[in-house]
Amino acid sequence: MGRDDARGDADGRHPVTADATPATLTAYAEPTRPVRAGWIAAFAGVWLGLWMAQLVPVQVLLPLQIAAQHASDDWLVSLLTYGLVSAVAGTFVVIAYPIVGALSDRTRSRFGRRRPWILGGVVLAAVGLALLGVQTESLGTVTMWTAVMMGFCMASAALTAVMADRVPAGQRGLVSGWISAPNAIGILLGIVLVTAVFTTTALGYLALAVCCVGLAVPFLLVLRDVPLTTSEAALLGPLTVRTILSSIWVDPRRHPDFAWTVASRVLINLGNAIATTMLLYFFTFALRVADPTGFLVFTTVIYMVVTIVASVALGKLSDVVQRRRVFVLASGVAQAVSALLLAVAPAESTAVIGAVLLGLGQGCFFAVDQALATQVLPSAETRGKDVGIMNIALAGPQAFGPLLGAGAVVLFGGFSGLFLASGLAGLLGSVIIMRVRSVR
Repeated sequence: MGRDDARGDADGRHPVTADATPATLTAYAEPTRPVRAGWIAAFAGVWLGLWMAQLVPVQVLLPLQIAAQHASDDWLVSLLTYGLVSAVAGTFVVIAYPIVGALSDRTRSRFGRRRPWILGGVVLAAVGLALLGVQTESLGTVTMWTAVMMGFCMASAALTAVMADRVPAGQRGLVSGWISAPNAIGILLGIVLVTAVFTTTALGYLALAVCCVGLAVPFLLVLRDVPLTTSEAALLGPLTVRTILSSIWVDPRRHPDFAWTVASRVLINLGNAIATTMLLYFFTFALRVADPTGFLVFTTVIYMVVTIVASVALGKLSDVVQRRRVFVLASGVAQAVSALLLAVAPAESTAVIGAVLLGLGQGCFFAVDQALATQVLPSAETRGKDVGIMNIALAGPQAFGPLLGAGAVVLFGGFSGLFLASGLAGLLGSVIIMRVRSVR
């Protein structure tokens, strides 16, 4: 993998050749040499396992498990409980993301800065999933789901920092597309796995755990993660609780593009999360589909195909035209239109159209916004911490989305208000991204 590595000297201005020895490589140099197809494939693989571990329980297993734990004629009871379980886990994740990122920035090991956190996160998520499947009470469920989300937090924070460490800016749209495509594939494969192959909740969770670990192994083997030198580590100061906590804050006045990107991410992801995490309930209790799980799989297939095409094609296109903001704007608008359609004309046919629009928007957003985010990070020395803050804007809405979505259903007496709120959030988030000035 030496030919894939792009590192420079201490000031990052002179790229290191492919035959450079590890001693000449530096952790903070800006990458200039494109990564190869094999590296990208392994990178996509570890994301596939993580998306399956995080999204399939949210879409299918957790709602079914919680409904079984709270047998009641009022389906709103299980819906609200599901929202609370997700929100508790999300609270821990929001706090942990920047801390984990800061820790990975300072990690000194012979295996590098990021690899130990990827491995630890994958293992923690897998253990949490395996134990989640045998929980019969709410306390155990929320505890194990929090463990899963903490593992996802650890691994995804390190992986996103790896992209900033290893992938040159001109290739990040393409590589980001291979974060988005596994998102769609993971949802579909996972749903099929836990509904058609492993039909019990416990076996479904166990299957996801095995996939999470197995798909991470190739990337852990091929990743060349340059360890910090003593002088590089000294730039960040001693590793103390005070140092880590004080480093979490990024002044929006000094780094306005970073702040606008975070705000845009929060709104677009929130718009997506409060709608998609409620789909099984929507199909079951609003549309009264005869086979809601089957219809969820059907719409997910459509979403998956469109998302993969959009993420790879539009991510690459954004690299070619050297534009990011307009793609994020278009993605937010597409997701908003998808939600508003379901608000004004709820039906199975509009759900299918909505899946197409959502796939276009989500694929474009994940590919291009991830690339944009890595281009507004305040400094090379704190990439992990800054990416951790960025990832709050992804994980936070996904975690709190079910609770907010359930609250919207209760508040507005149905799902129309839920989808209206989803659409407005997506629209606002897409407009805000145009305030970024340092990225075209």
